[in-house]
Amino acid sequence: MSAEKTAGASGNRLARALLYTVLIVFAVYYLLPLYVMLVNSVKPLDEIRQGNMLSLPGVFTLEPWAKAWSSAQVGVQPTGLKPYFFNSILMVVPAVAISTILGALNGYVLTKWRFRGDDIVFGLILLSCFIPFQIALIPAARILGMLGIAGTTQGLVLIHVVYGLGFTTLFFRNYYAAFPTELVRAAQIDGAGFFQIFRRILLPSSAPIIVVTVIWQFTNIWNDFLFGVSFGDFDSQPMTVALNNLVSSSGGVKEYNVHFAGAILAALPTLIVYIVSGRYFVRGLMAGAVKG
Repeated sequence: MSAEKTAGASGNRLARALLYTVLIVFAVYYLLPLYVMLVNSVKPLDEIRQGNMLSLPGVFTLEPWAKAWSSAQVGVQPTGLKPYFFNSILMVVPAVAISTILGALNGYVLTKWRFRGDDIVFGLILLSCFIPFQIALIPAARILGMLGIAGTTQGLVLIHVVYGLGFTTLFFRNYYAAFPTELVRAAQIDGAGFFQIFRRILLPSSAPIIVVTVIWQFTNIWNDFLFGVSFGDFDSQPMTVALNNLVSSSGGVKEYNVHFAGAILAALPTLIVYIVSGRYFVRGLMAGAVKG
């Protein structure tokens, strides 16, 4: 009997060791590009040209970071990524806030104030999640031109709100579907109105799904390139477009250390968001954000 227990314990240890080995291999595989970018972003350009991009820097310097931020050639202007970073902030913050609020209201209506054909309406909203962005570029450009906000930050905010509304509605609708309808009915009997019920009953319990929605929208909008390059002007282009212009700039020598630093600067906000709020994202999903 003891021999069987010993064999079972040995088998469990072997399986666990194998599992950890596989996880470590995959972690190294996915983290290697980040390591290469980070290490080479603090090297002088001459050291990178020697060919060993995996080695630690012989001379540590932050000059590539400073240049990528404030003086690198982005297109035809030596502005660095700084103005485009703030363009992205001005675009992302209102787009995330508006799409989250509208998605919460849609989910509230579709679950607690149901009407004839609400499932059809939800299906049509959900359909927008599967429409390729490229299909709507020309109609969207036409609408922005008619509204007079083509090439502006306001136009980019509107585009991202519209295209994010399907996902935010999906998240909140499925989350609120599990919320007790009896509480809403009791509040109605007590005389509470539409927005009063939403503000005092549903919103206080919506923290997990709000975190999920904010992370989802922030990541998608910050990392978007297609809408930024299609509808943005020089004064409103986001960080991703500027990074592309920085890397593809044809003037002078290719400064790979500056390019690596710029790529990390562009990815830093989303990395911070996931590091700070990643566990809440998982909790929100488990709480019903993507259940059918």
